Amino acid sequence: MARPKAPAKSSVYELPSAGVTIGLQKMSSKPCTLANPVMTKRSVFWSQYFYFFMSLLVAAVIVYGFSHTIDQNLIHPKIPRPRLLYFHAALFTGWLVFFILQSLLVRTHNVRIHRTIGWFGVGMGALIPLVGVATAVTMARFDLMQLKMNNADADMIIPMWDMVAFTAAFVPAIYWRKKSEFHRRLILIATCVLTAAGWGRFPEWLLPPVIFYAGVDLLILLGVFRDWMMNRKVHPVYLYALSALIVGQTVVMYANVHKSAVWMRIAHALLG
Repeated sequence: MARPKAPAKSSVYELPSAGVTIGLQKMSSKPCTLANPVMTKRSVFWSQYFYFFMSLLVAAVIVYGFSHTIDQNLIHPKIPRPRLLYFHAALFTGWLVFFILQSLLVRTHNVRIHRTIGWFGVGMGALIPLVGVATAVTMARFDLMQLKMNNADADMIIPMWDMVAFTAAFVPAIYWRKKSEFHRRLILIATCVLTAAGWGRFPEWLLPPVIFYAGVDLLILLGVFRDWMMNRKVHPVYLYALSALIVGQTVVMYANVHKSAVWMRIAHALLG
């Protein structure tokens, strides 16, 4: 006589306390994951919106910083500024707008347009250090002769360093333009470097002048944090670039504050 079959166990369990019904699936080779709406939203932000968000944050830093000086130094100056300063302002503003546009194109999946107009950005980026250095020298002469600012020669090391740092990130960004993981981080670093002038114009109570470079590093650290949130590791670009930046910034600020004899000789040679 055949044994009666045991009643099949239900593949559904109910959790009365939670009011949830869970179905048990057959064993499968595919991993089973539980969706977490909160983590999903965070992941979407860090993976899809981060670079566009950073472009807007960089713009906010620049606008806020220069809002404290642009009227008296550029729009309505008591003593007319050299024309080169206005070209410099237009070029750097153009780079910022272009950075926002490129970030938006990637965000909206218009990669072909992003790459096509990218060559315009290459030309603009190549001009930035040339115009930046020329403007630094021109404005240092102007500040010394017209505004009688005795520290203008010592202060010139700051924009000079910014141009060196920008170039050091921009050149490999173009070389690795087809390696997006390198390219986008290097372009972000190069753009963050340009915010130094904005951070330097923040009110002293908000950011003391001697440590204004901390603002630049903070922006880049957001990229480090993004990597850690997404991958639980930091991309080598950030590890090498941020370390080199901090060392360079420390040397520059020391030379500026203490009026390093080495730098002062270089500055006087440049100023003529």
